Amino acid sequence: MAGEQLSAAAAGRDAALDWLYGRDEDLERRGIRQTRHGGDGPSVVTTVDWLDDITTLFPKETVERLQRDAVERYEIHDVVTDPAVLARIEPNPTLLKAVLRTKHLMNPDVLLLARRIVEEVVRQLMEKLATEVRHAFSGARSRSASRFKVARNFDIRRTLRANLGRYRPEERKVYVETAYFVSRTRRHLDQWQVILLVDQSGSMTDSVIHSAVTAACLWGLPGVKTHLVAFDTAVVDLTSDVDDPVELLMKVQLGGGTDIAKAVAYGAGLIEQPRRTILALISDLYEGGDSARLVQLVRDVAGQGTKVLCLAALDEAADPAFDREMGARLADVGAAVGAMTPGQLAAFVAEQVGR
Repeated sequence: MAGEQLSAAAAGRDAALDWLYGRDEDLERRGIRQTRHGGDGPSVVTTVDWLDDITTLFPKETVERLQRDAVERYEIHDVVTDPAVLARIEPNPTLLKAVLRTKHLMNPDVLLLARRIVEEVVRQLMEKLATEVRHAFSGARSRSASRFKVARNFDIRRTLRANLGRYRPEERKVYVETAYFVSRTRRHLDQWQVILLVDQSGSMTDSVIHSAVTAACLWGLPGVKTHLVAFDTAVVDLTSDVDDPVELLMKVQLGGGTDIAKAVAYGAGLIEQPRRTILALISDLYEGGDSARLVQLVRDVAGQGTKVLCLAALDEAADPAFDREMGARLADVGAAVGAMTPGQLAAFVAEQVGR
């Protein structure tokens, strides 16, 4: 800095960053900072003070990154377990994940405040995905003409062809005398099942959140019967709470081992009409149980005509991280293996149901 003094704002940002990242033990090993001794430093800054500071010193994106590092990297749990902090904090997806991971540490009063974060973030996700689901299930265009003049069904090609005689080159405009519209076919939604089997291990937090929201959006569609099942080494059927994703997420217990075969066996038992069922296994595919049994179960389910999806991620990033050897084995017996955003899953369901 060539001996220059930091401005008040820059000094504040430096102090806020030091409060968080200064606790990194690697800094001492690298000789970047020395251990402070009692009595020679500033007064202790609480998490509440720090949160108040960063919201005024940094842009929103940086604040969310700092909050994420505080919770995930340095495990400062009072970010989501201290009532004074929860009363101040602005809900965002990072904090939602933190609440789900630490809610077992909260007393009932704190849990009530934390629920506000869950409700707000879920509401935002629901609004976005509901629009995508409505679009996916709105029906495909057909070639037949329609008497109903709806903007989204405007047939621009036929309209231009029919009105080319009224093109005025000097104005570069076509004057439309007659506009044409197309009709839309209706999706055939009868008797389809969508079974979501969701791995609730800690690494799958994003997918758990988006699975709950996706299931809630699919739940309201006529003719689509949705199931949501969470699993680790045990299997919990959460279908009764699908219409309330907030309540559902508050019941999820993240962490623990993984017995995927047990979950697939349970899902197979829910199938009513194999050829009108989509079984989506949302997991990183690291099987803690019987891998041979898992492969055989998927072979049997796919063999009877059920569409089996093995999704290594179901979130906005759709960035897969999974056991590729197991993924290859499941693909060999008839499963489709990959990753999707919730909107892509809704579109896939709509495409299958509409056939």
